[in-house]
Amino acid sequence: MTRPVYVHDLDGLAVHARAIRAALPGPVELLYAVKANPDPGVLQTLSPVVDGFETASRGELRRMAEALPGRRPAAYAGPGKTDEDLAAALAAGVDRIHVESPAELRRLGALAVAAGTPARVLLRVNLPVDTPGASLVMGGGPSPFGMDPADAVRCARRPPAGVEVRGVHTHLASGLDAPLAGAVAAAVVHWSVTEVGVEEVDVGGGMAVDYADPTARFDWVSYGRALADVVDAHPGLRLRVEPGRSVTAYCGAYLAEVVDVKRSHGEWFAVVAGGTHHLRTPAAKGHPQPFTVHRRRAADGPRSDGGAVTVVGQLCTPKDVLSRSATAGPIGVGDVLVFAMAGAYAWNISHRDFLLHEPPEFRTGDPHRVAGEWAARPYPS
Repeated sequence: MTRPVYVHDLDGLAVHARAIRAALPGPVELLYAVKANPDPGVLQTLSPVVDGFETASRGELRRMAEALPGRRPAAYAGPGKTDEDLAAALAAGVDRIHVESPAELRRLGALAVAAGTPARVLLRVNLPVDTPGASLVMGGGPSPFGMDPADAVRCARRPPAGVEVRGVHTHLASGLDAPLAGAVAAAVVHWSVTEVGVEEVDVGGGMAVDYADPTARFDWVSYGRALADVVDAHPGLRLRVEPGRSVTAYCGAYLAEVVDVKRSHGEWFAVVAGGTHHLRTPAAKGHPQPFTVHRRRAADGPRSDGGAVTVVGQLCTPKDVLSRSATAGPIGVGDVLVFAMAGAYAWNISHRDFLLHEPPEFRTGDPHRVAGEWAARPYPS
């Protein structure tokens, strides 16, 4: 077998999600950002644990209806919503529509009036809050995301017919550690309550995931304590968070078989049947994807010397690099590599049609058990 495989450890995901829920104060609502990984099994595993799901396209609305019939999405977000998108959100009975601009709010109001369905919205606001150390910044300065604070205040005070402004939404940055995420949440809530007078705030996600250390986790316990202070300071506040990557990144692995090993100008390369057209994460974020090796003992083929090696895929581009490692040990033809932390923004963001290679298979269970059984088969399999 040389076809790559994604393996989702749904039992591990459930344990991790329950730990997140337990770390957050009871009044804080935990939403899952579907964009991180819309796999039906992932959604069904999270459904009993989270308070709701945040969607950002009509496709995600359809996926929710298919995977969790009868479960209304808690939120519908994203820039550039068309009238068709807004109408679909209204028809799906989305609890809160996150509105990005005054013009979008007016269009939504007209659609809501025509449909005879009130639109309950949160205004996405681009607040000038510092996020030092963030890996990806979406707010705090000129940005296509959200509206300026003054525009949000005007929209909240004079919403168009058909619209009920319930509160404020922000997502200012990603890659936040717990102290910074807690400080951002406190600043957002303080502004929302004092300047807009709302009692409902969604402070977004953006919790840090460290691909250089697969054992590291965001400190949900200290973040939960910070949110408890926010809730205590604002009695009656309805507070939501909507993580994605930090929930599912650890539950997925991408398994690929080594089909060639060679030395080029003094450097070792291991070529796998697969590549960044299946696992786009390392190319998108510019990091080496962490991996472990399941060795094929019976394989007879070239093997690296145990030093530094670059793992590449099948695409006709030098950018098809999955990882680099100086500590993986010898890698040989037939070995199975298990790329960890492939449970978020992985297959679903990949340019899967480039060269029209076969898609990976998808399984559930323990990735290392699957890899061990694969590597135990005779080579070639």
